[in-house]
Amino acid sequence: MATIAATTRRLTQSGTVRAKKIPESLIYETIDGKPFYRKGYRDVVAGKKTLEEIMGASTLQSVLVSYLMKVIFTFIDEDKYFVLVSEPGVHIDHRSNLANDIAIYDQAVLPPSSISKKYADVPPYIAVEVDINIDATDTSETSYIYRKTRKLLDFGVQKVIWVLTDARVVIVATNDLIETVDWSRDIELMDGQQFNVGAYLQKRGITVE
Repeated sequence: MATIAATTRRLTQSGTVRAKKIPESLIYETIDGKPFYRKGYRDVVAGKKTLEEIMGASTLQSVLVSYLMKVIFTFIDEDKYFVLVSEPGVHIDHRSNLANDIAIYDQAVLPPSSISKKYADVPPYIAVEVDINIDATDTSETSYIYRKTRKLLDFGVQKVIWVLTDARVVIVATNDLIETVDWSRDIELMDGQQFNVGAYLQKRGITVE
């Protein structure tokens, strides 16, 4: 996804500064030329973890993505839409490559003939994110959320949904409104179909600490 190389600097035993290249595999997304690194990348650069150790999602993230997929497939018209998962890439321009947890594409925009081994270069109808997958040390999570959301909406995405497990809220963004609501409320996904994260977790006996 990324084409931008970066470096970190560290002191050697002699006190001189030595640049250390950050592998492109650690870049999760680029927005307007700015790289956003995968959460945990610092441990990989320091040799404390491998790339594989930071790639996976938490059990809570996985459960919520599975729940949302289940909701989607109860109503989605598969002759009209593609539902993409596993961090489907979105190529906006040469300086911006994004990823979503779930992307719902209208086949009028992404027809079967356009399915390939490359990133989609057209906007999904709806983009869904479960938590933040980047290291936010050098920015703020709020800034990243709004920057990515604005980039997606400007590209043509009709709705961006963020499920944030620490805050226990859902952000629903369109070009007309950005709203933050408690995740125990019924929230429209699309076409009048709703989901309720809090109710689902309670039903499954899952407690979020």
